[in-house]
Amino acid sequence: MSIISTDLSKAIELLNNEELVAIPTETVYGLAGNIFSEKAVKAIFETKERPFFNPLIVHIPNIEYLETIVEAIPEKAKLLAEAFWPGPITLVLKKKSIIPDLITGGKDTVAVRIPNHPTTLELLNQLDFPLAAPSANPFNRISPTKAEHVENYFKDKIQMVLDGGACKSGIESTIIGFENGEPIIYRLGSTSVEAIEAVVGTIEVKNSSAEHGRSQKEAAPEAPGMLERHYAPKTKTILTTNIAEAIETYKDLKIGLLTYNDILNDDAIAYKIVLSEGKNLEEAASKLYDALHQLDQQQLDIIIAEQLPDYGLGKSINDRLQRATK
Repeated sequence: MSIISTDLSKAIELLNNEELVAIPTETVYGLAGNIFSEKAVKAIFETKERPFFNPLIVHIPNIEYLETIVEAIPEKAKLLAEAFWPGPITLVLKKKSIIPDLITGGKDTVAVRIPNHPTTLELLNQLDFPLAAPSANPFNRISPTKAEHVENYFKDKIQMVLDGGACKSGIESTIIGFENGEPIIYRLGSTSVEAIEAVVGTIEVKNSSAEHGRSQKEAAPEAPGMLERHYAPKTKTILTTNIAEAIETYKDLKIGLLTYNDILNDDAIAYKIVLSEGKNLEEAASKLYDALHQLDQQQLDIIIAEQLPDYGLGKSINDRLQRATK
């Protein structure tokens, strides 16, 4: 029996009872629970097999709620919230003591956003608490952009996936922290660097903690989604700027190909997905994870992924593909 449902009242009942519900957002499906319930928050970490040091994003219904959970809102944070919320930007701000340390990995900051999905906004407005909702996938695996992806992962572990259709943006939110009031991108995502800079000026992009010479086990990230290996298929995956050369290298294996717009034909390719024949980065982003899910189900020996142009959402897509190949 399927756990996928559009019954909002059932989702509300489960969340009020400290259970988990997978919810749709414009980015990816999230595994959601009441942030004030220790039982629910622990269940999120345990269901995902996510390390407790890795903080969770808090989803709130409106900008006004922000003052309930954070100490201060820098001026540039206000500008970003007004420009992009509801939408795929997460702000990391100094938390009030009302926010449990379990949510923040023991840090004094909390990651917050307002998701831009009508079903989940309606849900949040009918609850008396915000939702912690990291992506609804086992730790390090491919994020889910369809209800079926979540069901395939967790059908025996959660009671409900609230179906909101395919996710429009398709990759996670851009995460922005603040140092001395100045914004810094901690994780590239569905809002491009260029769009953010149009609002707040030039912005630094910080690398993941693991890229600073510390292993994932040692390094507690400053924000969610900063670990080096993430978003990964089970199938060995490589990222390349030269598809033809990579195909020649692995021609004796069963190859799956993920390209931006190249409709390359080669007998060595067992399965191929083109992200956007029209070279549209938004379309490519929206299709990325579903394409990786499809490729991962083909019993391939290797997935060869093409690096995208390194601007706009291409930067964010390349970031995800690089982490999938670690």
